[in-house]
Amino acid sequence: MRRELPLDLPENYEISFNLRGNSPTNNFEVKLADASGDNVWWFQRPDFVFPSEWHRVRIKKRQITFAWGPTEDRSLRRIDRLEFVVAAGSGGGSGSIEIDDLTFRELPPSPTHFPPLMATASSSLSGAEPGRAVDGDARTSWRSDPKAGPTQTLNVDLGMVREFGGLELRWQEDARPRRYDVEASRDGVAWRVLRRVMNGNGAKDALLLPDEEARFLRVNLRDGAKGGYALSELAIKDVAYGASPNAFFQALAKDVPRGIYPRGFSGEQAYWTLVGVDGGAESALLSEDGAVEIGRGGFSIEPYIMSGTRLITWADVKATQSLADGYLPVPSVAWQHPEWSMRVTAFARGTREAPELVARYTVINTTDKPQSLQLVLAARPFQVNPPTQFLNITGGVSAIRSLAWDGTKLSVNGHTKIVPLAAPDRFSASPFESGSYPDKLLVVGEDTTNDVTDDTGFASAALTYELKLAPRESRTVGFVAPLAGMATRPDLADRSAEEWIEAQQRLVEADWRAKLNLVEFDVPAGGRHLINTLRSSLAHILMTRDGPILRPGTRSYGRSWIRDGAMMSESLVRLGHANIAADYLRWFAPHQFENGKVPCCVDVRGADPVPENDSNGQLIFLAAEVFRYTGDRALLEAVWPHVEAAVHYMDGLRASERTSANLTAQRRMLYGLLPPSISHEGYASKPAYSYWDVFWGLLGYKDAVAIAEALGKRSAAKQFAHAQDEFRRDFHASVRAAAEVHGISYVPGAADLGDFDATSTTIALAPAGEEHNVPDDLLRETFERYWRNFTDRRDGKLSWDVYTPYELRVVGTFVRLGWRERARELLDYFFRDQRPAAWNQWAEVVGREPRQPRFIGDMPHAWIASDYIRSALDMFAYERQSDKSLVLAAGIPSDWYGGPGFAAKNLRTPYGSLNMSFRRRGKDLVVSLAGNAQPPGGFFLPWPRPHLPDARRPDGQPLAWQNGELHIRDLPVEILIEQTAGPSEDAG
Repeated sequence: MRRELPLDLPENYEISFNLRGNSPTNNFEVKLADASGDNVWWFQRPDFVFPSEWHRVRIKKRQITFAWGPTEDRSLRRIDRLEFVVAAGSGGGSGSIEIDDLTFRELPPSPTHFPPLMATASSSLSGAEPGRAVDGDARTSWRSDPKAGPTQTLNVDLGMVREFGGLELRWQEDARPRRYDVEASRDGVAWRVLRRVMNGNGAKDALLLPDEEARFLRVNLRDGAKGGYALSELAIKDVAYGASPNAFFQALAKDVPRGIYPRGFSGEQAYWTLVGVDGGAESALLSEDGAVEIGRGGFSIEPYIMSGTRLITWADVKATQSLADGYLPVPSVAWQHPEWSMRVTAFARGTREAPELVARYTVINTTDKPQSLQLVLAARPFQVNPPTQFLNITGGVSAIRSLAWDGTKLSVNGHTKIVPLAAPDRFSASPFESGSYPDKLLVVGEDTTNDVTDDTGFASAALTYELKLAPRESRTVGFVAPLAGMATRPDLADRSAEEWIEAQQRLVEADWRAKLNLVEFDVPAGGRHLINTLRSSLAHILMTRDGPILRPGTRSYGRSWIRDGAMMSESLVRLGHANIAADYLRWFAPHQFENGKVPCCVDVRGADPVPENDSNGQLIFLAAEVFRYTGDRALLEAVWPHVEAAVHYMDGLRASERTSANLTAQRRMLYGLLPPSISHEGYASKPAYSYWDVFWGLLGYKDAVAIAEALGKRSAAKQFAHAQDEFRRDFHASVRAAAEVHGISYVPGAADLGDFDATSTTIALAPAGEEHNVPDDLLRETFERYWRNFTDRRDGKLSWDVYTPYELRVVGTFVRLGWRERARELLDYFFRDQRPAAWNQWAEVVGREPRQPRFIGDMPHAWIASDYIRSALDMFAYERQSDKSLVLAAGIPSDWYGGPGFAAKNLRTPYGSLNMSFRRRGKDLVVSLAGNAQPPGGFFLPWPRPHLPDARRPDGQPLAWQNGELHIRDLPVEILIEQTAGPSEDAG
């Protein structure tokens, strides 16, 4: 819903309108754009509950934030267009909304200070007058007169109408109310209820009251303390306190010991990993501290240990992380305490349609004396995904409005979510107003309640296990949680919970081993992390996908981008999962628009029409890659119309830039390129003439020629080849002109900007294979400059805040450039930014300061996982498109040649499978190559050291090195290389 509305905005203002709707819970946005339309500000309310009756929505200036755009001045002073948007949220579905009486109102400047609070009460004791409750001194208090009865009132005058975000009421220990109402009024005549507390018992009652405005407050006390009420302090909290549930809990976390709330609420960056089944529709998260998130955006189960009266949290122990076998997606978190240890392990079993989380908790007495401990599993209204996460799913709070325990299972919000494998010794649930877990564990004689409701959505519960452990004894408990589908209690078949979990974990691990080891590696000890990360990265792609739909993540990204999917598909085909890439091709291709345009992404709403001009080449590349690895001609025939249409669409795009206007001196670098788009992540604020798009377009034409030839469509192949040659000439002229116009010596990221972006330029080498068509001086300087920048960053000479591990692509580029040792140094650096290191993963954004809170995208990130996989595989073997050959071991570190050797089996290549082995035999290095791979250009083996050793066949026939490489034409073959020199670094 859009309206042109040119308007100069005052210094302070309010936008208001009446709203009603018939819509499920979805995201509600109000967008304001300037005259250019490129710069957008917005007001956002994720998972907004649309009122069925007219409701007045008020938006203050402070609630409007900059969304996107190229402007450097992000102050909103004038708008030209207003837009109301309903975007897919947790409810989804369809519906309608109505908006009426849109009003802009100028407001006075925000006050810098407020009058002192004044209070009166229905009764009080001498020396404990009402003013003591608002004097800012928690040592004083207002006390009601017990003789006046249980119904009492405290009135507070704020001195002026003012905004606030909540209240905090601090009660004396012996004089707390159980039931009371808080009311507000602008004039002292008309009152409305802000909050009705029905079961309060806390020393401090924190009330979240977002965006409230009043002059007067009234606390109507109903019942509770028999000896009268005593309020030490009523504090008015600012609007930031109530800006969101996340802001509310972040404020509360500042006033309690570290560890009571999850790390993400305590001002620290938190990390996590994914737990799921291959292709599952839903997944769980395990935090570095041992909390488990039950489904996407769901609540979490947090572990605690009670030792006597002491509560032990994640902040009181040393936590370490691990994966089963060092790479399987069965993560664990171990807590180490001087007297005991606890290990939390999570894995998922079941089908895509009905995945199920299994969590196990093993507590070990590590002393030589008996111990009595309590293991508490607290159900809390927090995601593992922390509050700094905002894209697609807002992290942080996850509402728990009802809890019900029937003795065998826990239902959350009306759905069975937790099925313990052994019943806890005690269960209790609590609404937020009655106190929350784990705090309530410290309350003597706490109430035990099996069923609660909580309108605030902040309920919590605790499942408590009494552990009486003999010296060195352990105890294991666990639960299952459906991530989708119905909950069923597993049949333990007369086994203990520990035995059943162990058996299930072994089955899951065996299944993952089979999927992750279709390509086998045998490497030195120093290379195990490289291979473990490769296998884990494949698992991340498989767990992140939703059936045939390849996605970069499960939380921040709820859609499938063709660029992500195409590059993930290349990783999949090279690791033996070409069937999954083929399924993705079958799913994505039909979303192409009728005019041939390939959508950048697809979600539940369908194809996204935003123009991103890399998409066409990526779909064609995907089709070609699937065919090269599967030979499925029927599938290639089926997608041919999509390939042909995408080529014709690219023809039209190029033609729109082959104009006389682009032949002027200052625009000649734009001639014949693809039009500006926002496909490259760096140009989201304003479309650019991105060479990223060009490289994908060149690859699209090249693969379209190959597809047409494979299908015997000679006329189309000839037509596509002509367009490819024309595009290549235009690109070559463009990149030279861009360097001259911008006065640079490298390939820019965008022709019109002259910016530096080596990570984007990697696409020219792989998968595009266009390195011989890029001016060599510009190409080399691009990556020399990257190397200089990298070493300055690594060595502390360059200030930086964040980077994205898409830079892992550069590792493969360095391998292709012959910079073997530089590639290794890059990997060593990137490995240090895996967080936690043992989980073999990267977030989308890596910060220099590990604990500085920030948005980090999905973790793990499947597109980044694919970047790593392709670079790691390139180290063993890569296709050199210029001569249709396979280059072997070009990225293997030189010191691997001096030890026991290394091997790879069943490497998938576009020309067939390949087995390679490099083993020491006496003074010789024996290179054995086998398999059915038959590249037309043969195989090339570059030597990792400057000195070229003697090489021969087993029969003694010598082999000659050419340009530092051995050329091998056929398999199988065995080569003996005499090793006399020790490892040394290459010139790169």
